[in-house]
Formats: sequence, structure tokens, C-alpha cells
Amino acid sequence: MAARSLEIGPAGIRTARTIEILRTERGLAQRELAARVTAIGRPMSNTMLARIERAQRRCDIDALVALAQALRVSPLVLLQGPSAM
Repeated sequence: MAARSLEIGPAGIRTARTIEILRTERGLAQRELAARVTAIGRPMSNTMLARIERAQRRCDIDALVALAQALRVSPLVLLQGPSAM
């Protein structure tokens, strides 16, 4: 039996968009942010990050925390959107 793809809901889509917004506001390329996340200890390629930003890949809690740390924001900001800053 093939694994069922899980739909990404509104919170996941908002989080993906917020990651992209914050990354571009900070002048980071996807490769640079992925390298920061990897340096924190959560291996991530720029392809993985691109898929997260396009809401084509789920962002698990460990990746969410590492992305927040790399972007120097609270994980809550990623969940609630840039207006939460």
C-alpha cells in the first residue's frame, strides 16, 4: 500500500510563507539559510528549504525550531506570521 500524502494546512502554509519572507528580508539565499540550519545541527539542503517554502514539504518541529534559531526569531513567529514580531 502506498503512503498517503498529508495535506499541508493553513498553519503550515502560513509558516512556509513566513520563512520565505524573513529569509528574503534578511538578504539570505536559500543556500545560506539551509547552511545555517545545518550548522545548528539539523541537516538541510537548499532543495529541502525550497520545498518547505513552497509548502511542498512538511516542516517538522525540529526543523521549525532550527529555522527559527537560524532566522533569530521565536518559533512562534514562524507559526503566527511576520505580524507576530
